[in-house]
Amino acid sequence: MQFYHLKNKMPLKFHAKSYRLYSKKNTVFCSTNFTFLMSRIQANGYPIYFNEPGYEALNQLLSEAKYSSIFVLVDSQSDEYCLPNFLPYIATEIPIEIVAFESGESSKNIETCVQIWNVLTELGADRKSVIINLGGGVVTDLGGFVASTFKRGIDFIHVPTTLLAMVDASVGGKNGVDLGSLKNQIGVINVPKMVVVDSAYLETLPQNEMRSGLAEMLKHGLIFDKNYWEQFLDLKQLNTDDLDALIFRSIEIKNEIVMQDPTENGIRKALNFGHTLGHAIESYFLESEHKKTLLHGEAIAVGMILESYLSWHKGWISEADFTQIKNTISGIFDNVIFEDRDIDPILNLLIHDKKNEYGTIQFALIEAIGKIKINQTAEKEMIMDAFSFYRS
Repeated sequence: MQFYHLKNKMPLKFHAKSYRLYSKKNTVFCSTNFTFLMSRIQANGYPIYFNEPGYEALNQLLSEAKYSSIFVLVDSQSDEYCLPNFLPYIATEIPIEIVAFESGESSKNIETCVQIWNVLTELGADRKSVIINLGGGVVTDLGGFVASTFKRGIDFIHVPTTLLAMVDASVGGKNGVDLGSLKNQIGVINVPKMVVVDSAYLETLPQNEMRSGLAEMLKHGLIFDKNYWEQFLDLKQLNTDDLDALIFRSIEIKNEIVMQDPTENGIRKALNFGHTLGHAIESYFLESEHKKTLLHGEAIAVGMILESYLSWHKGWISEADFTQIKNTISGIFDNVIFEDRDIDPILNLLIHDKKNEYGTIQFALIEAIGKIKINQTAEKEMIMDAFSFYRS
């Protein structure tokens, strides 16, 4: 087995033997004993498997597809913490190569893709090779794009290792990279051969990464399933079996939406709730030297509060519902500090949002908890009011 690093490894700053998902004061999940066994979910052209049965299906696919070579793509985090647990599950005589790159959103660009394409070429990858993307959302987004474009497309498999990648990035067929600080501007919609969701990898995550994934789960409740949303109102009552079930339902929700609209011409835009402003905030904090970079879920949490404010001021949700949304999200995520000089640059970034049509900024807003309105607009003054409210 040959090991390729595209960049020098940097020391990692964390390693947790068990994962913890915090509201600000209370530990919620703190066990590594997963007992809830889930069935598979059939997505649009590929299956999603859960926990150990997923590896059985993966090995069967590797055997039946008769791949010429297997490339496992990891970043520096999943290389260290997930790869040693993953490789013993793989039963194959096919040659395996490990390709690793530096972790973080700053690696999610065309330059990293070029390095990986060159490594694949040097190692003799052909049209019958397969890439297994083992990692978080950066790995699955970038790895899916690399596979979809190498030699006009080779097979790929997602094995997400973060909560965010499990419930969002690995499901739905979106693959791509950032253009500078602009999120996901370059990419394709192309589905993997399968997704294997193994919640045991969550043992490796620090609490901020767990919260980041939780943001997308909260979103799925707000746009689609009020009963699902209400399960998050008191996190202290949840245990690890609940977490597995919540992950399963979150993936079900996203998959149900994507199945109706694979190419995002209609209802799939619902999944962008919180993301119009959230992506602009994430991009701004990524490119600003005076700001600490936000995790995706941290930015989306702010975006959901802001866009819920827009929904409230348009008269679609009640003040009580808005207050519940704001308090629930604020009880999980730390407040993000915005200075006066930050707001206009963030608003200027909205013009690059992928949902925009004919120069008009498009929002997905909620008209009730569990019900979405797509293709909505908001005046700049109302958006400024939302930021003022958040800052207060």
